Amino acid sequence: MNNSDKNPFQQWIQLAQPRLGARIVFATDDFFAPKERLIDPTDPVFIEDKYDDHGKWMDGWESRRRRDGGHDYCVIKLNMEAMIHGVDIDTSFFTGNFPPEASIEACFCHEDRPTDDQDWHEILPRVSLAGDSHHYLPVVGENVITHLRLNIYPDGGVARLRVYGEVHRNFTDCGSATNVDLVAIENGGRALCCSDEHFGTMHNLNLPGPALNMGDGWETGRRRGPGNDWVIMTLGHLGIVDNIEINTAHFKGNYPDRVEVLAARVDSMEGIKDESKDWPVLLPSTKIEPDRRHSYRDELENMGPITHIRMNIYPDGGISRLRLFGSLVALPNEIE
Repeated sequence: MNNSDKNPFQQWIQLAQPRLGARIVFATDDFFAPKERLIDPTDPVFIEDKYDDHGKWMDGWESRRRRDGGHDYCVIKLNMEAMIHGVDIDTSFFTGNFPPEASIEACFCHEDRPTDDQDWHEILPRVSLAGDSHHYLPVVGENVITHLRLNIYPDGGVARLRVYGEVHRNFTDCGSATNVDLVAIENGGRALCCSDEHFGTMHNLNLPGPALNMGDGWETGRRRGPGNDWVIMTLGHLGIVDNIEINTAHFKGNYPDRVEVLAARVDSMEGIKDESKDWPVLLPSTKIEPDRRHSYRDELENMGPITHIRMNIYPDGGISRLRLFGSLVALPNEIE
């Protein structure tokens, strides 16, 4: 168990987000606090002296005290096929009413709610929990899954469940599809690392839909020394990019002066931070404007198939969204 405030799974996508389609589809009981709060995207809060018809208002999922010897559980549908690498079971503000133990199971299911005979497998064995704490826990297994079942023993409250991993997009039926956003989360794209994300996480860059506000993009701190900020992203599939959209929506006094995109076909992550500095240029360094969607097509170099990109911003600032539209290139195992 790790109760540190530092998230060891920051390099992975937080998949249990309602904006990605994740939903709570069942809970054995949520008498004191509704199950939907378990995946609320905001951080939990505590409001002194706030009560509702069922008792003390708590920001999370909370069941009644069980008297039958059983245990409570909650089922989360991720809405995407994914591989999970870690979780955070957050009991913030639950002190005398947190579950002393929890476990997590997973399954692959095409239905909203798995049936009683669904084949669940354990990805987090039963572990002890502490009150008012983050529990960053690695999970076991490499299976692609769609649903999670959080078991709490025997009852109590959990403020939030965060689920970290990567989207597994099956492209076998897509052929050589064109105009695909190759870096979109729903297509398996993911930010791998960046120079800084002081004000906004790199994982916001390829979220679906427009940015909600300035905090819904990637933004670095103000750079006071030499150099520039950057982010490295992997495409969901080998592809040829023919249109790049860089959106600075909501960034007005803090957008980058210039942007540049490098790209390559990469087989290994080893040394990628340093090697990416010398990748070929896909989009030459160009001036950008505040609060605007920029589209680049004729400006792009002919790169051929790529798997990764590095976006350099000069010298620092915020980008709300990055889209890389193009066509899929079949991999050897996808060719009949």
